[in-house]
Amino acid sequence: MDVEEIDPVTGRKTTGHIWNGIRELDTPIPRGVLLFLIATHLFAVLWWFLMPTWPLGATYTKGLLHEDQRTAVEASLREGESARAGWMDKVKSMSFDEIRADEKLMATVRSSGHQLFGDNCAACHGRDAKGGSNYPDLTDDDWIWGGGPEKIAQTLTVGVNSGHPDSRVGQMPAFGRDEMLDRQQVSDVAAYVQSLSDPSKSTAENIEEIDKGREVFQTTCVACHGKEAKGDPELGAPNLTDQHWIYGGSLQTIIDTIHGGREGHMPTWDERLTPVEIKVLALYVNSLGQMEP
Repeated sequence: MDVEEIDPVTGRKTTGHIWNGIRELDTPIPRGVLLFLIATHLFAVLWWFLMPTWPLGATYTKGLLHEDQRTAVEASLREGESARAGWMDKVKSMSFDEIRADEKLMATVRSSGHQLFGDNCAACHGRDAKGGSNYPDLTDDDWIWGGGPEKIAQTLTVGVNSGHPDSRVGQMPAFGRDEMLDRQQVSDVAAYVQSLSDPSKSTAENIEEIDKGREVFQTTCVACHGKEAKGDPELGAPNLTDQHWIYGGSLQTIIDTIHGGREGHMPTWDERLTPVEIKVLALYVNSLGQMEP
């Protein structure tokens, strides 16, 4: 029969195990820890009965309280819709001009529009709406299809080069790739276009090239961009005389654009957003640039 060994320092029993001269004490688990473990197990068993818990093939146990995260979210959504109903009804019934004239209502529109923008538009245009590579800046008052809220709402509804039957359609032809212009003509007109937005690029060394480019522009590009190169919102043709570029304003980038063409795409949002939400989003986007229609 083993004789129990007592540690002379603590007065507790030992397990009989020794490591490097150190004897292991037979220390019991603290009562508080045991009570906590018992309580958590009891709570878990109780929770199995109160809340949805066990999968049963195509369904699951509903729980005695009949509560779950889905019902909580649905209730929260209903509460949010109820809270928004008042001002959303105003937005629905009022014209764009009437809404913009109501600063209190516009404050609510901007707040809600900011959330809609973050959820739906920020992936391409950025959370600050300043765009990025191949995506337009929405804060600079430079609009391809028009910047009034009505125009923006239409663009949101039908998209650009989308599958919508009424989609806005715009395309920059590939003048070089499709051999409408030769390599020298592409280079000349690119130099001319760059000089429109940056006169410092017009120098004594390239003035002859720019003059030739002007002639190419007049015979090839004015149909869309206009004689003054100010663009045409009805065609989605951008203004070439300012400093706002979607694809970049370097000479090489302009050459690439003229040679290979461009065709931007924007999805239609009429199936994802309600007409009122589109209206709110259009007013918000319009307010980013503070542009008058």
